[in-house]
Amino acid sequence: MALYRTKRLVIRRFSESDAAAFLDYMSDPRVNCFLEEKLSGMQEALADVRKKSKDRSQFAVCRKEDDMLIGHLFAMEEGDTCNVGWHFNTKIEGRGYATEAAKGLFDYLFGKKNVRRIYCYVEDYNVRSQQLCKRLGMRQEGLFLEYISFTNNDDGAPRYENTLQFALLKKEWL
Repeated sequence: MALYRTKRLVIRRFSESDAAAFLDYMSDPRVNCFLEEKLSGMQEALADVRKKSKDRSQFAVCRKEDDMLIGHLFAMEEGDTCNVGWHFNTKIEGRGYATEAAKGLFDYLFGKKNVRRIYCYVEDYNVRSQQLCKRLGMRQEGLFLEYISFTNNDDGAPRYENTLQFALLKKEWL
């Protein structure tokens, strides 16, 4: 069952049938923040989509034409504020799917969930996500130098990420 639809997409809960497509893009995450979710096989993918199907903060993004999973969104509610994020299969980049899905998510969160504020964190090297934030009308609110580590350098020392924060208020969206 769809949570919401856009012109080309269905945003819904995950299902077991998403496992192969999920494995396709989660077996080699592009950005370090998804490294801990990296999948190495179909059994892991199946277990993860089962878990995500029960998690109300996780949203599967599928094409309307064939219900193929092309990415996912998350929205973690914190009172009247949401921390959002996205991860899409690199094979479908440049077609506007991420923008379309995120706009739909923002409409859903601001409209149906009555959220007041949406924010997200983006690594300084993740230019595509920064551009998406700007297309969504989000403003950069901060830059956290060496904010968090998701992986280690070759010498074993933590590799700290410089992280930008973007945000948008409901009154700005409307």
